[in-house]
Amino acid sequence: MSRYIVVVALGIAASLSLFAQTFGEITGTVTDSSQAAIQGATVTIKNTATNQTRQVESNDAGNWTVPFLVPGVYDIDANVQGFKSATRRGLVLQVGDTARVNFIMEVGAVTETIEVAATAPLLNTENTAVGTVIENKRIVELPINGRNFLGFVKLSPNVSAEMASGGQANDRQGGERANQSISVAGQRQQFNRFTLDGVENTDVNFNTFVVRPSIDALQEFKVQTGVYSAEFGRATSQINATTKSGTNDWHGAVFEFLRNDKLDAKEWRNDGDKNPFRRNQFGFFLGGPVMLPKFSGRDRLFFMANYEGLRDTQTFQGTANVATDAFRNGDFSRDQSGSGSSPRGIWDPASRQFNGTRAIGATPFPGNIIPASRIHPVAKKLLEFYPTATVAGDNVNRSYIHNLCGR
Repeated sequence: MSRYIVVVALGIAASLSLFAQTFGEITGTVTDSSQAAIQGATVTIKNTATNQTRQVESNDAGNWTVPFLVPGVYDIDANVQGFKSATRRGLVLQVGDTARVNFIMEVGAVTETIEVAATAPLLNTENTAVGTVIENKRIVELPINGRNFLGFVKLSPNVSAEMASGGQANDRQGGERANQSISVAGQRQQFNRFTLDGVENTDVNFNTFVVRPSIDALQEFKVQTGVYSAEFGRATSQINATTKSGTNDWHGAVFEFLRNDKLDAKEWRNDGDKNPFRRNQFGFFLGGPVMLPKFSGRDRLFFMANYEGLRDTQTFQGTANVATDAFRNGDFSRDQSGSGSSPRGIWDPASRQFNGTRAIGATPFPGNIIPASRIHPVAKKLLEFYPTATVAGDNVNRSYIHNLCGR
């Protein structure tokens, strides 16, 4: 039995180390007005969206730490007997952040409260990680073609994202995942690592992403460019995304993004009909407390659901090599496919001369034109199943152009 307990404990520890990549942490100290450490102070941290709380006590050095916090807004309270209560409201904790909140307690009744003013730190002294957080407001409100959140990576400094796709991913993998041209800190495009809610999200073959969440389900993501802790590793840059979680309030959206050639003007060089183009990107997002008969999940249990679908119909132009009209009628007089400027001869098979079983010569058709009477009726019938050339001229190469409808 003890062996199973150890295995489960190791599994939990491993999962916590994974989630640490997207979780945040709040740490600090509790001292009195003379900067002496206060031991045993109770620090309570509350998520304002879910009302879920965590409590810790300061140690003999006055230090306290609350790890594994989901990104969000938090209220922090500190209480100790003989001192006024201290509070810090509205602390915004972002993905992968380590925030510091120090309390200086004043002598007084516990019923009295002092509020700690929020100040933006000029320098992050908690860790050496360098990165940029792209928060939910920018993800949802900024325009992005295709609703792919990775298009916002270029908002981070030291990122290049306008080059052509590199490597073999486009040929062997194809699709959207093979066309993420992201170069961070001057490294190759395939030197990025992706995580989603702390879980590995990197394709092991080409270092592209595996799962791309809808921007409506995404809380925020962080692009880290170096000097990060060992829990990340594996690549020069880290792109760590975290999804939304349910809260005590209901939040939802239904969306449909439509693009249709019926609503577009013709291209300025297009003299014919417009190429068919239809794109529908649709879905929903819903989050809130779990509500069941005789059970309310407020302050306890939450859910988030998201679906996004894509229907994309486009027209692509394809080319092929087919016989010209002259070739179909046996006229090869203008065939320039031979060597140099001399046309390749069309020899009459009925005029072949033999030396034993070996053919040693034949007579060409006059003018390289096969008489109509010599073309077999079966060959004429088979030609009905082959498309005729759509490009005028006598060149066989790329003589047939046609539109392909892709979805």
